[in-house]
Amino acid sequence: MIQISSTFDGGNIEILDANDPGDIRLRIQTDTASDHFQWFYFRLSGPVGERVKISIEGLDKSSYSNAWTDYRTVVSADGETWYRVDTTYTSGTLTSEFDLQSPRMMVAYFAPYSVDRKDACVSKALATGRFGYDVLGQSIDGRDLDCLHFGKAPDEAPVVWLIGRQHPGETMASWWMEGALEYLSDASNPVANAIRDELCVYIVPLMNPDGAFRGHLRTNTAGQDLNRAWAEPSIQSSPEVYHVRNRMDETGVRLFLDVHGDEALPYNFIAATEGIPSWNDVRQKEKDAFTDLLARINPDFQTKHGYPVSSPGKGNLAVANSQVGERFGALAMTLEMPFKDSAITPDPEHGWSPPRCKHLVHSCLQAIFLHLQKTA
Repeated sequence: MIQISSTFDGGNIEILDANDPGDIRLRIQTDTASDHFQWFYFRLSGPVGERVKISIEGLDKSSYSNAWTDYRTVVSADGETWYRVDTTYTSGTLTSEFDLQSPRMMVAYFAPYSVDRKDACVSKALATGRFGYDVLGQSIDGRDLDCLHFGKAPDEAPVVWLIGRQHPGETMASWWMEGALEYLSDASNPVANAIRDELCVYIVPLMNPDGAFRGHLRTNTAGQDLNRAWAEPSIQSSPEVYHVRNRMDETGVRLFLDVHGDEALPYNFIAATEGIPSWNDVRQKEKDAFTDLLARINPDFQTKHGYPVSSPGKGNLAVANSQVGERFGALAMTLEMPFKDSAITPDPEHGWSPPRCKHLVHSCLQAIFLHLQKTA
């Protein structure tokens, strides 16, 4: 007998029919107070060796329906090692087939990352004594908005802000953040020690804790896309942005990196702020220097593929990187990682994965240090 559940931290699925292991039919639930849906995560229990065929229906109406082509579902028996399974997409239905390797398997859009795991990761980092800590405020559901500080005071060094997972379904951002905290926690790491001695780094590892817990794709409890709230954040509908932007006003920002995932594009890339009013040739050269440096450090990152560049003066100042770039004159960037795989460096078994997110953040931190050291 097959049993399916999703009533846990980050879970999302609706059961249509699970009577036949060879014809399980499911549907994704929408975000609270929103029509967005794409993220799924559930547990499936059954006899070891059972072959299951799972169809998730209605995806032609999903938030990014064009992104399902060439996508492959991830599964795990232990919650740590995630691998891709045979997956097809036809006429709005995503179908995945695999054998149960354990009496309980986890199935997800990308390797999930719970609020509980974030809390444990933050606690572990703070226990090293290498970070300062503050709660910037609370989310709508009353969850703390963690902010860790690493290195010098903001009036003593270039200020770097790293934020992740404004869109809660983009869990690769949390794996990236876990990698960042592990990297900076290592007292034997000479680059981490140099960053501590020469930079001021603020880290918000989970911008949208309510959406993450509720299993949302894109919004918070109020149905607000946080990455469209930076021009006029509200304590009522977007307190997460309100509190972070207020703290940025106190510290200033020299370099900003907002970490995301892209459903459709099979690449790691940077989206910058070319459309903001203050963009000029100097800022273009700085952005190009940073992305070229990161591409040299890590072959998983590339500069050829990405989003179309906004026309001059057409940048959306409600988006985090544009608001921060214009507000502070910062090098403000959005890092996008794939839900699928890196097409230039493919891994057929795992696709883009948590370990690769962590390797990428190590490279990002090295690039940030080298870039700011060079331009200080």
